[in-house]
Amino acid sequence: MSHSAHSSAADDHSQSPLEALEAARDRFDQAQQRIDAQGEETVEQAATAYRNATTLLERYVDRATGTGRENFKAYVELEGQFATLVENLPDDLRQREAFEDALDAIDKRRLSESDFETAHAKLEPAERYDDLLTEREDAREELENARTAAGARLREIDDELADHERLLELANADLDAPVERLREPLEAYNDAIREAVETYRLEASAREVFALLERSRWYPFINYEQPPEDLRTYVTDDPAGEYTIPELLEYAEYSRSKLDHYVDDADLLKRRVATQRTYLDNIDAEALLLEWPPGPAGELRQRVREYRPFVERIAGEEGVVALRNVRALIDDPDIDYDRLQTAAQAVAQLTPEERKRLASGQIADELEALREERAQLEAALEVDDPV
Repeated sequence: MSHSAHSSAADDHSQSPLEALEAARDRFDQAQQRIDAQGEETVEQAATAYRNATTLLERYVDRATGTGRENFKAYVELEGQFATLVENLPDDLRQREAFEDALDAIDKRRLSESDFETAHAKLEPAERYDDLLTEREDAREELENARTAAGARLREIDDELADHERLLELANADLDAPVERLREPLEAYNDAIREAVETYRLEASAREVFALLERSRWYPFINYEQPPEDLRTYVTDDPAGEYTIPELLEYAEYSRSKLDHYVDDADLLKRRVATQRTYLDNIDAEALLLEWPPGPAGELRQRVREYRPFVERIAGEEGVVALRNVRALIDDPDIDYDRLQTAAQAVAQLTPEERKRLASGQIADELEALREERAQLEAALEVDDPV
């Protein structure tokens, strides 16, 4: 098969990654077999000689043609080097006569481009050995790329398997379950913490807020963005840190002369605060809200545990009670949290098309096909390919 034919086969996007890997492996095996049939050493010797000869011809084709002194000098160099190359070839080298014929083609007092073309033509019988090695290297590269693509497909399959398994789990949900019994306590808590954070921003100093943000770094479920270092240092060390965040943002809009009445260094406040308005505006309740639909019981339990000290500091006892009401959902036997949580997930996540595919059994069929494809790819990648 020609190189172009192989390339078109390798680029056939209708092939699956497994089919492409098998085709690439077959191509490499065939290329290696053709070399083995001639003998690895024989092919290497003939191909090396061919490459050296063509390199010489290409190097001198422009310099050794013509009638000038430099042209003649280049011709002498070419003939000497080419003659040495031929003399050093093993007597039993395959297609040795092709190199001798090429030398005869340039054994003239003056060379033209047609003489170089003739020399190249004389070397053609030896070119096939170079083609054998080139084909093997191309096949090796295709095989390496096919293995990479197969590995990437394995990772895609893992994601698709997780999606299909999630859909099948949701298929068992009771879509008519009273999920509002979960929603109402969560919404009550979220409303309470939003209002509390707004009040907290108006009353607590920026330094106190930043201390709370610093503490949140140790709680995985609380994803507050930490302040830029220059702003953190300013709020922590400068007396202006005793102002609230809204006050600092307001002062940043003042003229320097007016601002001198409120802070020791007006320019420093403008540099530190005015440039970070977006960050300061975005310090809100978002990181302390409970998502809908809620996560599994274990996740919600841990989230509530992490939220509590922050809620207590920001929202006081009222916020803690609202959070405690959410926590109580998990262990209330009358609620059956797992059933309602699964139902809430299903209602929120299943599209009409997904419900249709679940009802028809298509999702289950696709899941089985994915598992089979994964097993086949894993087996194919266990082969120790020469790449």
